[in-house]
Amino acid sequence: MKRILIVKVTSLGDIVETQPVVSDLRSAFPDAQIDWAADAAFADIIRWNSRVDRVLSAPLRKFKKARNWADLKGIAASIGELRAIKYDAILDIHGAYKSAIIAFLARGRKRYGYRNKDLGELGAAFAYNARFSPRPATDAWRGMRVSVSEALGYQFDDTPDFNLSLPPLDVPLEIPPGAPIAMLFHATSADVKKWPIERWAETGRWIAARGYAIVLPWGTDRERAEGEQIAALVPGAKVLPKLSVPQCAHWIGASELVVGMDTGLVHLAHALGRRTVMIFTATSREHFGVVAPGRSVSVGDQLAPPDVAAVLAAIESVSAGSTLQIPSAAP
Repeated sequence: MKRILIVKVTSLGDIVETQPVVSDLRSAFPDAQIDWAADAAFADIIRWNSRVDRVLSAPLRKFKKARNWADLKGIAASIGELRAIKYDAILDIHGAYKSAIIAFLARGRKRYGYRNKDLGELGAAFAYNARFSPRPATDAWRGMRVSVSEALGYQFDDTPDFNLSLPPLDVPLEIPPGAPIAMLFHATSADVKKWPIERWAETGRWIAARGYAIVLPWGTDRERAEGEQIAALVPGAKVLPKLSVPQCAHWIGASELVVGMDTGLVHLAHALGRRTVMIFTATSREHFGVVAPGRSVSVGDQLAPPDVAAVLAAIESVSAGSTLQIPSAAP
């Protein structure tokens, strides 16, 4: 196996959680060229992984929104780059129509995709001349690793290796010294995934009382306003300025604790080895959650939001090895 192409197009959380597949492939085929095709919006994160040789990106999301000529030219150029190499294996571990088109356009001997019942969009099936085994009874993240390893005939170490190294920033962050930082990611992509502001405030006060400096990131004006509501109810809490993804990643890296919804940046916190609590309200914790004993845990579930006590217990479970004085039970 000399040349391998991974196709995982979006989104942030999925891109992050696919990184262990790269480490698995590198261990199994140390001399192989490993390339990755993705939407340009997420390409930089893939470049944080030194085990990826080439990142092929096209402004698919941007073109879908703006429909401008420059983005169309960028997509056309990316197709030429995609077809410059013939691959031994093309691995579509996204399973949607857009990823299938990329897999089909790539030049390769084997184009692997999920079986029809496991595809996100059935129309993607046209692109493949080989199929992964039936989806294993495990979470989505480990499932990708199992599917690829079975297809290419190797075994992997069960502990995921994300191998992400943050790039240096042009302007260093102004991170205050002193108290350890807790980042609260209250923002979500959809209202149905939100957790009530009152619960965030109660959680924030509990964390702050135990010596953390609370910071609240945001992405939209509405999210900033919600962050300000939470901060007004949590003594000493700070709403951060608007951050780029690399800046936010550096804040995560400087934090002792990250608590947040099932969003891409909280998946990134888990991948960067931070103490992480992920809150579920509208999606499946079993399928999409994060877990690392003593460090990362997921609470709540689809249509079953956790109460504050459950979140505080989860924080205790990941904070037991920290330098802070964490009580054995939530008050």
